[in-house]
Amino acid sequence: MPVGVNRTWVKYIEKGAFPNTRRLFSVMRCNHCDDAPCVEICPVTALFRRADGIVDFDNRRCIGCKACMQACPYDALYVDPAKHTAAKCNYCAHRIDVGLEPACVVVCPTQAIISGDLDDPNSRISQIKSRTQVSARKVEKGTMPALFYIDGDVDSLDPLQTETQDAYLWSQQNRGVGQHAPAAPDHVHPLDRLGELLSLGETDERRRLDRQKLLDTVLSDQSARRAYDAPQKGITWGWQVTSYLWTKGISAGVLLLPLLAQALGWSTWSLGSWLAVMLTSLVFLALTGVMLVADLEQPKRFLYVLLRPQWRSWLVKGAYIITAFSGAIFLHTAIAWLAPQSRLEWMSQWLLIGLSAMTAMYTAFLFAQARGRDFWQSPVLPIQMLAHSIMLGAATLTLAAPFSTAAWNQFVIWSLILATLTHLSCDWIELNLTHSTRAAKQAAEMMTRGRFRWLFWGGNVVVGGVLPILLCLTGWAWVLPLAGLMIFVGVYVSQHLLVYVPQQLPLS
Repeated sequence: MPVGVNRTWVKYIEKGAFPNTRRLFSVMRCNHCDDAPCVEICPVTALFRRADGIVDFDNRRCIGCKACMQACPYDALYVDPAKHTAAKCNYCAHRIDVGLEPACVVVCPTQAIISGDLDDPNSRISQIKSRTQVSARKVEKGTMPALFYIDGDVDSLDPLQTETQDAYLWSQQNRGVGQHAPAAPDHVHPLDRLGELLSLGETDERRRLDRQKLLDTVLSDQSARRAYDAPQKGITWGWQVTSYLWTKGISAGVLLLPLLAQALGWSTWSLGSWLAVMLTSLVFLALTGVMLVADLEQPKRFLYVLLRPQWRSWLVKGAYIITAFSGAIFLHTAIAWLAPQSRLEWMSQWLLIGLSAMTAMYTAFLFAQARGRDFWQSPVLPIQMLAHSIMLGAATLTLAAPFSTAAWNQFVIWSLILATLTHLSCDWIELNLTHSTRAAKQAAEMMTRGRFRWLFWGGNVVVGGVLPILLCLTGWAWVLPLAGLMIFVGVYVSQHLLVYVPQQLPLS
């Protein structure tokens, strides 16, 4: 194993106050789930479940998309810094195949780890499980984990019961290897740095209060605290994913609005205007592909998504949607050139409208497969991503507002206003209604009242919502480009928060 990454690790927590304290130990590892979300989301079948129930891994197929790390609720996967592929505990499948037990079972001096066949009622593990009270981690995720704890302590098994820190009993964790370290100060996302600068006046006082709170907890509080832990993986989906959402939204939205306007009889487009819009869409679609490939740990294998697809993954479905979308753009352009005003053009037009909408929305279904991040399991996320795309498309079209007709500008203005109101309504629904899990609630509070509040209220709501609507209501063509630029900034901030904030919460 490379230094800095772990397939199995022991988490220490301490409870109580001196002298009435105790320390608890919990082994953290892959749960080899019957319904493994990492297997479902993997686009190239690099992760698979064997007939004996072991969730195994083939690093020769892995493209390094890191989707499995977001899907696993148990924090069991990591990026191997030497091979640049995902990796995990595979229950020592090579030993199982020759009749041996996993290595961790063999080396444990107190037989604290018991392995075996849970489906065999005569096996030792089945007999112990049948007569002993056991617990499992995050059973509410519906993964059906195959790892059970005898006398499992909720404060140890629930990662949100104890706060993570940079320093523990025998470890400093502000640095690490590969994906297992939080971002170093010089690699902090610029938007996060902006949020810190906006609250700079209270930084020193807040840090003093945080240190005092930690000291008070150690000396007198009865709550649990971590004493030893593995380094957190930090942000595995970073700025490339945020940028890909942004460019994809522009590509889909800038086509969707003209197509809808023409299909519903609100406006007609010359072939020259259509070619300008088409080229804009294709440029941002190409940038989307660049961002997707740039985020891979194995970029040379990016074609595996299309050539070795695992069809349950929305990464695969999304790749084919984008491919079909780009093909439909050329198809509709050719038909509009060769057979204008024909039924064939009408059919290709509605096909492209549907593919534009799916291109805008499919990432919401990919996020829903990432069962490790509760905040992404939102029913309003597809609607919000479609609204983002329409906002970005309208913002792009506002750049030409001084040279467009008044009727077309009115269509763009009301499309932008309605999409922005829909986006803000989705924010209100997601952040104000009761969340089903504590992780989702904490993510919402981190956005609205925590370290990201300045970006949320200032960048997302004011710059990306209220001000553009007010500018659009003036009806002045010369201010519409300014409103569009604000929308570009506001949507990027909104997507940055969506991607980054849920990843701040620990999974183990």
